[in-house]
Amino acid sequence: MINKLSILDVSPILQGSTVGDALKRTVDLAQHAEQWGYSRYWLAEHHNSPSIASSATAVVIGHVASQTTSIRVGSGGVMLPNHAPLAIAEQFGTLEALFPGRIDLGLGRAPGTDPLTAKALRGERGTNGQNFPDQLDELRKYIDPTYGTSRPAIRAIPGEGSNVPVWLLGSSDFSATLAAQQSLPFAFAGHFSPTYIVPALKLYQSQFVPSTRYPKPYSMVAVNVIAAETDEEAQYLATSMYQLFLGFVRSKSAPLAPPVRNMDTIWSAQEKMFVDQQVGSSIIGSKETVKQKLEQLVAATGVDEVMVTAYIYDHEARLQSFEIVASLMR
Repeated sequence: MINKLSILDVSPILQGSTVGDALKRTVDLAQHAEQWGYSRYWLAEHHNSPSIASSATAVVIGHVASQTTSIRVGSGGVMLPNHAPLAIAEQFGTLEALFPGRIDLGLGRAPGTDPLTAKALRGERGTNGQNFPDQLDELRKYIDPTYGTSRPAIRAIPGEGSNVPVWLLGSSDFSATLAAQQSLPFAFAGHFSPTYIVPALKLYQSQFVPSTRYPKPYSMVAVNVIAAETDEEAQYLATSMYQLFLGFVRSKSAPLAPPVRNMDTIWSAQEKMFVDQQVGSSIIGSKETVKQKLEQLVAATGVDEVMVTAYIYDHEARLQSFEIVASLMR
């Protein structure tokens, strides 16, 4: 039995479609997700990608929150080294003021893009993620007056006292260890880093330092889930995801492509291996197949929550996939 499910979205841009269309589909999916009982709807920060429309993550979060009523909306995540902590405190403090009790702030230390674009985003600050713990410390002091022993000379208004829940996101043991030390909830990016799912989550759970706000560890794993009426149909839909990640392997990112019947006409054996290394944890199949594999994932990781994402070209098929997954909570 899956107790708690959430959704991770990047507002995928489809071949032959626009950014505006992608954002409309995101709102539609979020509204359905709320009806189906999903707990959270997170948007991810990526840049310089023709397949992703959620780059201005805080803006999209605000729009989605304004078009829904109860589902938690947040970032999965904001790549903190790309920003000044004060700016993020103000943005998410504003969101929390507009939508009280519904905003999550998931933070990552990766750039979410290529090095040249990261340099353009970061400007003269020149951070490369090595000072992520210091940035995290600064940000938490802006939004939580009870955190730390000293206060910044500058106040985050909005932001101060907002106490927006902070999550750490990661795909290795670095953020798992930091989240445990900082007594924060942790989400593992299993949707593109399958190798370290179990070790990182077990490390977090075993090293967690209890706090007043979080007396116990709270963990979540993100995973690609593509569900359909049959295993064969789900595998067909998944070829859009394979083509997307193949574009990353070839350094030729493109909008999400329609599914194909035979990927072997598109990729080489070596390219298939590289794609499998990134999406090897994906759960693809009928309701029965997805249920079995999700339960196995929860049992292996001990997570409190699963966050599902799906690169599916046809919007109605994408909605059906998320609806099938949601039915597993009942």
